[in-house]
Amino acid sequence: MPSRRRGEELEAAILEAAWAEIQEHGYQRLTIEGVAARVQTGKQVLYRRWPNRVHLAVAAIRHVLGPLVETVPDAGSLREDYLTVLRLMAGRARFYTPELLHGLLSEMPGLHDFFSTLPGFLAEILRRAAARGEITHADLPDRVINLPLDLVRYEGMRGTRNWATLAEVDLEKFFAEILDDVFLPLVMALAGPRNPEGRPPIG
Repeated sequence: MPSRRRGEELEAAILEAAWAEIQEHGYQRLTIEGVAARVQTGKQVLYRRWPNRVHLAVAAIRHVLGPLVETVPDAGSLREDYLTVLRLMAGRARFYTPELLHGLLSEMPGLHDFFSTLPGFLAEILRRAAARGEITHADLPDRVINLPLDLVRYEGMRGTRNWATLAEVDLEKFFAEILDDVFLPLVMALAGPRNPEGRPPIG
């Protein structure tokens, strides 16, 4: 008889089973009972860790997919650093369907921070841009800081972007529109370069 799973081993099995259920049947058909049956454990084992299916689903996403960004991008410019984050975000979005996003957000309105995420990473990107002289300061409103990510997420929730099949050239064009036509002009209007050359003043 196989040994009984406990602790981290059992939790990992549950989260992987929850993700498998989402992938196979969709979020709307995800149930605590279904995941428990898949893992061959009691549903109360799950309820002791996660109060409902949305918390279970979020934990499963984090467990299976890992962090979106592990280190702050440092590509040498504000545009390239944000572009790196958007590329990572699009790669992650290939695993999300509009049905999953709508389901999670409808059941857990406070989930916004989970998907916009990266406040510390984005703030550091802006601080580095200020240190390079691209902008005068990094003290920008949160809505501005998160704007590129919010626009990508909005497109995904509208269902207008099929991330899994979108060609790389189209993806890059979409990101360029967000950064060059919307985000960077706004940032420059609020915290433009310190001098025409974009370098901090000497002395």
